[in-house]
Amino acid sequence: MNDINKALSLLLSKLEDWGEHLILMLPNLFVALVLLIITFYVARVIRDGLDKVIVRFSHSPALNNLISTLLYLALLMIGFFFVLSVLQLDKVVVSLLAGVGIIGLALGFAFQDIAANFISGIIIAVQKPFGVGDMIETNDYFGVIERVTLRTIDIRKPTGELVKLPNKMVFENPVTNFSSNGIRRLDVEVGVSYGEDLEKVQQVVIDALQEVKNRVKTRDIEVMYDAFGDSSINFKARFWITYSRQIDFVSAKSDAIIKIKKAFDANDIMIPFPIRTLDFGIKGGEKLNEHLESLQAQIQNGRKVSDN
Repeated sequence: MNDINKALSLLLSKLEDWGEHLILMLPNLFVALVLLIITFYVARVIRDGLDKVIVRFSHSPALNNLISTLLYLALLMIGFFFVLSVLQLDKVVVSLLAGVGIIGLALGFAFQDIAANFISGIIIAVQKPFGVGDMIETNDYFGVIERVTLRTIDIRKPTGELVKLPNKMVFENPVTNFSSNGIRRLDVEVGVSYGEDLEKVQQVVIDALQEVKNRVKTRDIEVMYDAFGDSSINFKARFWITYSRQIDFVSAKSDAIIKIKKAFDANDIMIPFPIRTLDFGIKGGEKLNEHLESLQAQIQNGRKVSDN
């Protein structure tokens, strides 16, 4: 019974001490609360003002959002530390700073890939090697950029699939931007018979490609022979087109093939079929008709023998 009374008296004394300290701390609590409200208000006002100013210097929404968010969090942290100081919790402030350092180091090791993607995203946002709407190819993925964030780049493939590529992969590997110049060269491979007049073929192809879809008419059409094929002489018809989407490239190539085929038909230019040699087991130098006659004679002799 005495132990219970001692415990109760100790508890009551502690509560009295806390009550006295709470009364003494009421002014500080009021000041801390006012300071905390002011901190949130000032941080929000500064962030909104920065959002309006930073768009004049940077056109990257991801980078703008990052800068304003970091500034907002920094202001809140400063105000929070002032609040702790007003409440005479300086030791807590020191402990928090030490804890933040240790936690930051641990998180750096645990999430180094995320950090690498984040830093790569910042560099990409600053350098701006491509933008939303550009047609690019990287890491064996080809498509249109739909979104650029500080963690991933979203690429919509021509077949409709959406690929989210980590920024680190894009930053560390080659990127081909097909939309950077607004034009692109198109090569069409064709073959003609060995019996054709090659200079005539060149002129026919050049004339046929004059009105191809999306062709850049300030650039010349080039027809260059490049190989003696098994059954044809091969050449490439090269011309430039305006390019913003993959459909521009595909439709121009299709139109070029149609126009070349029609021009060849109109000028009696032949695109030869591939030649294949069939092996009937004939010995070298023996003619096919002689071999067939020999086989026919053997068949007839066999029939006579069977009839007898």
